[in-house]
Amino acid sequence: MKPYRLFEKIGFAVILAGFLVTMSGCMIVSTGTTEVGVRTKKLGPSKGIEQKVYAPGSTYFFFPIINDFHTFDTRLVNMEMTYESGRGDRNSKDDLLFKTIDGNDISLDVIISYKIDPAKAPKILENIARSDEELKDVVMRTVARSRTRDIFGELRTEEFYVTNRRDEKAMEAAQILNDMLNPYGVIVERIMTRDYRFNTAYQKAIEDKKIADQLAEKNKSATRAATEEYLKKLEEAKGEVSKMKAQVDGEFRQAQINADAYFGKQEKLAEAIRAEGRAEARGIEVMNKALSGSGGEVMVKLEIAKALQNKRIILLPTSGGGIDLRTLDVNQLLGISGVQKLSQP
Repeated sequence: MKPYRLFEKIGFAVILAGFLVTMSGCMIVSTGTTEVGVRTKKLGPSKGIEQKVYAPGSTYFFFPIINDFHTFDTRLVNMEMTYESGRGDRNSKDDLLFKTIDGNDISLDVIISYKIDPAKAPKILENIARSDEELKDVVMRTVARSRTRDIFGELRTEEFYVTNRRDEKAMEAAQILNDMLNPYGVIVERIMTRDYRFNTAYQKAIEDKKIADQLAEKNKSATRAATEEYLKKLEEAKGEVSKMKAQVDGEFRQAQINADAYFGKQEKLAEAIRAEGRAEARGIEVMNKALSGSGGEVMVKLEIAKALQNKRIILLPTSGGGIDLRTLDVNQLLGISGVQKLSQP
């Protein structure tokens, strides 16, 4: 059989089957590549929601009237609620409005990411929603907004400035929503916060406080810098004083050493002089003892003779018309010049 003949027959068979199904009253339903289906039986002993999940990317045939078929997308959904009009899921402002625990009004932009558990799609249809839109707009928007607003309302105003505190509350809100929705087949992946705003008067007060805090911090920094500069100069002065003190102490110690050395030298010199004096006195004492003996007179005469040796001796008459040494004058001395000539050899 030729190939084109085979294709003609297959195509004809498909068309014929579709025609027969249509004529017999059957309905054709399909699931997208990321969708799962849930069938509802309206008649019969097993009527109700069938606890079976129809796989993605498939086509199914059911009799109409007695069957319904619903699909749910399994992709991650980001539900954005923001202050900016025209952004997020709605064209109008959709941010969360609430009061902090200390009573200040605040608005918060939030993104809630969630998805369904494919195995629990029948529970979703049975308990909370008949479509993705109903799940998002009726269930998630109502429940998630309410509980998230309550959790973030537990923060104080100042805590909104702390990223870690906002993240902690976002995780807490996600956990609470999962505790509520997981049994029905909805999984909250995460909650993210974006911008937040206070009312105008309070925002102005916050900005003024920030400016005052910045000015105070600037003054504190200047004070710390001045203190550090003072401490630096104080340490430098202490170092200079220590240097001067060490120098003076060194000079004093050197002078003390020099003085001690000079004193020791002079003390030794004095001791030598004393020793010499004692030796000399001892010699004189021995000589005196020697002179006081029988040979002392001879020794004196001998010393006198030694002293007069090679000396010129002039004999002057001192009586009988001679020179009276007690009343000597120059004229008398000239008168006896002849005597001097006589004394020459």
